Amino acid sequence: MKVLLQNIRKLVQTESNPVEWVAGRDMAKLPEISDAFLLINNEWIEDFGPMSEMGRINLNDDLVTEIDCKGRHVLPAWCDSHSHIVYAGSREKEFVGRIRGLSYQEIAYQGGGILNSAKLLRETPAEVLFEQASHRVQEVMKHGTGALEIKSGYGLTVEDELKMLRVIQWLRQTTPVCIRATFLGAHAVPDEYKNDVRGYVDLIINEMIPQVASEELADYIDVFCEEGYFSPEDTERILMAGMKYGLRPKIHANEMGHSGGVEVGVKYNALSVDHLEYLSDHDIELLRDSETMPTILPGASFFLGIPYAPARKLIDAGLPIALATDYNPGSSPSGNMNFVGSLAAIKQKLLPEEVINACTINGAYAMGLSDRLGSIARGKIANLIITSEITGVESLQYNFGSNLIDTLILNGEVQTI
Repeated sequence: MKVLLQNIRKLVQTESNPVEWVAGRDMAKLPEISDAFLLINNEWIEDFGPMSEMGRINLNDDLVTEIDCKGRHVLPAWCDSHSHIVYAGSREKEFVGRIRGLSYQEIAYQGGGILNSAKLLRETPAEVLFEQASHRVQEVMKHGTGALEIKSGYGLTVEDELKMLRVIQWLRQTTPVCIRATFLGAHAVPDEYKNDVRGYVDLIINEMIPQVASEELADYIDVFCEEGYFSPEDTERILMAGMKYGLRPKIHANEMGHSGGVEVGVKYNALSVDHLEYLSDHDIELLRDSETMPTILPGASFFLGIPYAPARKLIDAGLPIALATDYNPGSSPSGNMNFVGSLAAIKQKLLPEEVINACTINGAYAMGLSDRLGSIARGKIANLIITSEITGVESLQYNFGSNLIDTLILNGEVQTI
């Protein structure tokens, strides 16, 4: 089965020689072709170019679906490399508490936050978790997401962390979105271990990680490296244990202060360090000499009223950044990558081209997927957005309250969204 997109106003993020990521000044470059075509063969991008060259493709005797994209842009589907969308219920009461002046930490100390979600999750059957998460996946697809990393971390027991990861696997098998799973048993210290953090770390290392690995339930391992949660020393122990089972690190770092998470992440070649609301010049220098993707989550800054990560400073230092939603019930209850892009432009002064690169090729890298997703290149998977009629990519950030995604193609197939 072939699909032919014709009369594309702008075909955006095209590559002849694919790269793993883009950084620094290159983030402001966005290769595009005006008045273009793109040919999909099964799930792969077979060819693309200007309409004047479409005669070179051979469609003889093939069953072809043709889509007229006049006035529309075609881009790679968004790659959201940080989410927590498998959770039970919601946390509106905490939202009201923040309106009344409570901080994230104060809510956690009162039994809210991650521990509240853990309690709800333990009481919720896997089938219900799957149903709730499936609706959220459909929601993010409507906003153009084609690849999604999902973390565990609301179980905090062996049984419930495994339950979460099995639900993520279930989603992986039943949705067209490309999903990567991350084991985040070290998301918070459960009440039963509040005076024995080392004991909980031992549980993660000696029981959780071996079982996660034996069932092949995760691609990556993550730690919430923050004061009051897990120290750099705890983080190192957990990452080393995960790496023995082939789980590459990803780290929550520097959301609430200078946690030391960046140093640990670079030391252990983490695929990404995420949040980075607080970042020192030393952290930037460490990242400059690494293969670790700085991942920015402006939705959490918006919702919690905390500082925005210094995205502009990172790019100006020659580094790459990825943008992700942090979709979760407590600090960023939205999976809308379009809104994330608008926040990055409005609040963090990223150019539209930088936003697109951060949401596509760099997000794909932060999930270990840039060899197959995140750009328009021959031989890559056809995960594509067709926009409404827009004048340029800047329309996607400018119209921050509108969804300008008209059509989503995943694995070469047009989706009903």
